[in-house]
Amino acid sequence: MTATIIERLTDDQHPKPRIPAEGHHRDVNGGWLRPAVFGAMDGLVSNFALMTGVVGGAVSSGTVVLTGLAGLAAGACSMAAGEYTSVASQRELVQAEIEAERLELSRNPHGELAELAELYASRGVDPELALEVARQLSADPDRTLEIHAREELGIDPNDLPSPVVAAASSFVCFALGALLPLLPYLLGATSLLPALLLSLAGLFACGAVVARVTARSWWFSGTRQLVLGGAAAGVTFLLGRLIGGAVG
Repeated sequence: MTATIIERLTDDQHPKPRIPAEGHHRDVNGGWLRPAVFGAMDGLVSNFALMTGVVGGAVSSGTVVLTGLAGLAAGACSMAAGEYTSVASQRELVQAEIEAERLELSRNPHGELAELAELYASRGVDPELALEVARQLSADPDRTLEIHAREELGIDPNDLPSPVVAAASSFVCFALGALLPLLPYLLGATSLLPALLLSLAGLFACGAVVARVTARSWWFSGTRQLVLGGAAAGVTFLLGRLIGGAVG
């Protein structure tokens, strides 16, 4: 089929068209990228801010470590549970809509065929050709369901995000991000400065890495994340200083 199309498109005036290779686009529907990115960012920012706020209250290094470990464990579990519930609910909703479309195809196949043909015709295809295309695409019931799901619902039934993958990605990446500001204290640091420098570097690096996936400028994305994370830590430090002084 593809070879025939290429032959028809090729003549003396036009070069042979190049068919894009499989997988030339990045996966934007998978269930791992968003929770992994948000997990790492949230883990680093939230635990860094939490520990900074506690340091602002003038507590011991042991208390800072305990706070950081508690923040890591609680945050990772919370993020994983939230991602699992969110993605599972979304998946169940999509599956319900797919089943509704499957039922409609079995009850009213001619109406669904006409609907598909009208959709192609509205996009500029000749009505007779649109009807013929719809007929040929509707020959296989499974293929028909997939096409209707893509065209009417904007989803691919064979590429739904996995709740388990989303939860695992979120848990692991949050834990790794939250571990970064905690590392200097685990290695014996007694002041905030090493954790501050490592966390700021981590914030910039995370933003720069995200830019590689989203095609944004790496320095802009890294600087933006650095400023946002640093601002969050600064606010919690001041709050910790005020509340710690009042409580003390």
